[in-house]
Amino acid sequence: MGVLSRFKDIMAANINALLDKVEDPSKMIDQYLRNMSADLAEVKKETAGVMAEESRTKRLVDENEKEVAKYTDLAKKALVAGNEDDARVFLAKKQDLESAGAGLQTAYAVAHENAIKMRQMHDKLVKDINDLNGRRSMIKAKVAVARTQERVSKMSGAADKAGGAVDAFNRMEEKANNMLDRANAMSELNAAPVDEAMALEQKYRGAGAASVDDELAALKAQLNIGSGE
Repeated sequence: MGVLSRFKDIMAANINALLDKVEDPSKMIDQYLRNMSADLAEVKKETAGVMAEESRTKRLVDENEKEVAKYTDLAKKALVAGNEDDARVFLAKKQDLESAGAGLQTAYAVAHENAIKMRQMHDKLVKDINDLNGRRSMIKAKVAVARTQERVSKMSGAADKAGGAVDAFNRMEEKANNMLDRANAMSELNAAPVDEAMALEQKYRGAGAASVDDELAALKAQLNIGSGE
């Protein structure tokens, strides 16, 4: 039956499997509920139609059985009345009704089975919707916690990155200090060696030389010039 094929996916629906496939369960769960509610409305309509068909075929079966019973009773009455030909007519009619009744029984069996399947679909869909409604808050809370955890993880990564930058800065500072030490050492090595003799010459260059006052006094003595006292 076409309607059963259209709704076979509903019978096989798995809420958890569907939610695992979406990127944002907190949003998709609302959409999924809307879709399921729309499916439920259609399933309910189809189920009502199938159940009505079951009732109609059952009514035809019951009416056929009443007709069979009626003509059986008429055949009996005809025989009691001694009218065998009339009984034959009634029995022929009864056999026609029984032949038609076999087809009606088959139709009713199919309609009954379809009604059971559609009712199962309907009941399962109602259960899934109720279950999902009950779990909506829990699922959204889990999504919120997961997003918070993702942000914490990102911040931890940023902190680790900052720590790495500090380590790199320290390494660069140490390298700069080493470069400065090497440059100072090279400057010292490139300087001209100290001439110790020249250094001593500068030290003793003025040694033994008379001061201006001493020379002036000596010169006055030579000239027999008094000291002016």
